[in-house]
Amino acid sequence: QVDLVESGGGSVEAGGSLTLSCAASGYTRCMAWFRQAPGKEREKVASFGDGTRILYIDSLRGRFIVSGDGASNTLYLQMNDLKPEDSGMYYCAASGRYCYLSLFNSWGQGTQVTVSS
Repeated sequence: QVDLVESGGGSVEAGGSLTLSCAASGYTRCMAWFRQAPGKEREKVASFGDGTRILYIDSLRGRFIVSGDGASNTLYLQMNDLKPEDSGMYYCAASGRYCYLSLFNSWGQGTQVTVSS
């Protein structure tokens, strides 16, 4: 397990942009972003690792970009053209296992994203 610290959340108007960062305290094989809106289930947004970067939600393609810096064990999520439905708590997760297994044993505290119309 590693410690994860997210940053970069905030409040923006629709159409605005935010970039989330997640710094891990050590090496991880796979890192991912999840989000949870009030009253809704947590959903997987993106993963980065094993030479892959994947967005899991169709409505995010063309707007969100997931990237990582292996040297600093940091994961990013660049969010453009934000919509009110993108609002929620965004969580970073990490795993020492293959990304396709989606077995995350480290979680950050979350960073809030609020998009107003």
